[in-house]
Amino acid sequence: MTGRLDGKVAVITGGCSGIGLGTVELFVAQGARVVAADVQAEKGAMLEKRFPDAVRFAPCDVTHESQIAAAMELAQEAFGGLDILFNNAGHGGAPNGVADMTAEGWDATFALLLRGPVLGMKHALPLMLARGGGSVINTASIAGLQAGFGPLAYSTAKAAVIQLTKCAAAELSPQKIRVNAICPGLIATSIFGASMGLPREVADQMAARVAEVGPKIQPIPKAGLPDDIARAALYLASDDSEFVTGTHIVVDGGITIGGRSSWDHKAPSPLLAAMGITPEQAEQMRAAMVASQTQPG
Repeated sequence: MTGRLDGKVAVITGGCSGIGLGTVELFVAQGARVVAADVQAEKGAMLEKRFPDAVRFAPCDVTHESQIAAAMELAQEAFGGLDILFNNAGHGGAPNGVADMTAEGWDATFALLLRGPVLGMKHALPLMLARGGGSVINTASIAGLQAGFGPLAYSTAKAAVIQLTKCAAAELSPQKIRVNAICPGLIATSIFGASMGLPREVADQMAARVAEVGPKIQPIPKAGLPDDIARAALYLASDDSEFVTGTHIVVDGGITIGGRSSWDHKAPSPLLAAMGITPEQAEQMRAAMVASQTQPG
């Protein structure tokens, strides 16, 4: 299907790389005009050259409200309004745990990952109301659903994004504005390396490592790519999801289904291992039980 976003205007924060870039490209292919809001000016200029009639770049650090407001204003000035907001900008935030967390690191992480989406919705709201409604998409994370997938501040902020999504959806539904979130799993972008404080070029190499390792540690044996998230965003942005609001879509290759033994029958079960039963013994027991059920009489 093509043309699913014909006539729509979108603002995508963090739109010049990773998930944001993949979403810009897909939205344009589906007929949207897009404001790519990002701190990466050089990449933004390249995007405008690639899509001269469909993309405008807005220099935007989402920790600064004035720059968020300017991005929304550009959507109005360049394309006549706003229908879709994808609050996607982010990074790994403060890497500290409880014992060594700093107030500055905590506040900076929340300013980017939680306050940014709130202010994005605030400044998008008047433009969406003028169009009779719209769709807001927030990038959350599987780190907001379970421990162990990200640093403390990042994980807590992403959990808050999920709750923010529900509360905003309830508030804005009378205005025909839908609000949903996407929880990506292991996606091959530089965010993992960046969360550890690595330089961008090294973080980009980490993305290649995620693409290599991901298929080996999740039920769906493929690397998670920005396009996987972009397609989920397309669904939530389009009229295909007109009856969907206040929820989150998990796009993670199944990694949150459970421990490895839940989907890899060759992996040892933690419970059986604690009881001293090996995978081979467990299989023998299972085979014996099956055989006993098939005996005549």
